[in-house]
Amino acid sequence: MKKTFSILTLGCKVNQYESEAVAEMFNKKGYLNLDYEIENSDIFIVNTCTVTNLSDRKSRQAIRKVKRNNPDAIVAVMGCYSQVAPEKVEKIDGVDIIIGTTERDKIVELVENFEKENKQVNIVRSLKYDHEFQKIHTKHTDGMTRAYMKVQDGCNRFCSYCIIPYARGPIRSRTIEDAVEEAKKLTENGYKEIILTGIHVGSYGYDLGKKRLIDLIEAIAEVDKVKRIRLSSIEQGIISEEFLERAMKTGKLCDHFHLSLQSGSDEILKKMNRKYTCDEFYEKTELIRKYMPDAGLTTDVIVGFPEEKEENFKESLEFIKKVKFSKIHIFKYSKRAGTPAAEIKDQVDGNIKIERAEKLAEVNEQLMKDFKKENFGKIKSLLVEEEIEKGKFLGYTTNYIRCLVESEKDIKNQILDVEIKDEIDSEIAKAIIV
Repeated sequence: MKKTFSILTLGCKVNQYESEAVAEMFNKKGYLNLDYEIENSDIFIVNTCTVTNLSDRKSRQAIRKVKRNNPDAIVAVMGCYSQVAPEKVEKIDGVDIIIGTTERDKIVELVENFEKENKQVNIVRSLKYDHEFQKIHTKHTDGMTRAYMKVQDGCNRFCSYCIIPYARGPIRSRTIEDAVEEAKKLTENGYKEIILTGIHVGSYGYDLGKKRLIDLIEAIAEVDKVKRIRLSSIEQGIISEEFLERAMKTGKLCDHFHLSLQSGSDEILKKMNRKYTCDEFYEKTELIRKYMPDAGLTTDVIVGFPEEKEENFKESLEFIKKVKFSKIHIFKYSKRAGTPAAEIKDQVDGNIKIERAEKLAEVNEQLMKDFKKENFGKIKSLLVEEEIEKGKFLGYTTNYIRCLVESEKDIKNQILDVEIKDEIDSEIAKAIIV
């Protein structure tokens, strides 16, 4: 009888990719992958997150729940929380193996050694001098049509609110050759869109000499079966005339950019240690629209950052309206122990954070409506992802509008031209196949 394993993944798309890669390591060794909600797996892996204090707490709760529900399982903990707090993870009852954000390629070996020796193992180490991208691969990712590919790890930015540089270490980039090989394998398994992801994707290549993100995009675009390339979150700094001209020539980079803003107030951006001004950010959004007029521009915004006054927040709202984002991911500032922002005395009251988040949510609703309306009557390329009921399908356009189309045929995983006709709700537009 095959031994079984389950993986519970907390946090970001990078964590999800890494969990998929770990699952494939176990599969290759003959282990059976069970859904994490099923009790009594032989091995249970918790891939943790540490982006906020709440994330830490959720990670600890998840570990305890796993052991409570699977008392006889070998429990391995990996990821960002175990990287920054390995000694705390060690003390959680029932944890057998502790890995950080590197050396995940050893996890199967560690589990098999534990079965023989029954002794807790902690291999977390400092990432300060790590300069090589850890090669873990996957042929499958979460979804049937779009595949995430991790191409970069680490961050050198040290924003004042963020713990991730400590959890992930300095920037390390995957070689272009290795990424292209994985792209080929993913497309052989039916994936048509590759989403390039990492901790700080825009810094890709800075540790590889003269290579940059656009070089990687061009190389992956050469893979015939790759039909679309999409970028996960990037910073505005990589956007230039040259970048966009070369991207357009590939014919495969989606006209959708997730540019992480965080605040529309120069004063707050400076306190955040974000290395740009609102004017510089706006110039880059206008440059994108020069080359890609219908581009979707999504972003992240933190409200209630320490010392954010009402006038700072109003500035931020006005700037967000000026940019005309297509969608905003809204976060209420949460203290993260170990970061400079957590030490600022003038912390914003929780009720004020809620109020500001609600106001920004109203603006976001209107911006989403406006963006869809601007696309009414336009012909866009749609990658069909799923059938939600008989004859009704959902997918995303290149500029990241989620569309509902109807067809009597099974059109899953096809790329079709559609005309966007109307809004169904704030998240979905109605389209017809043309």
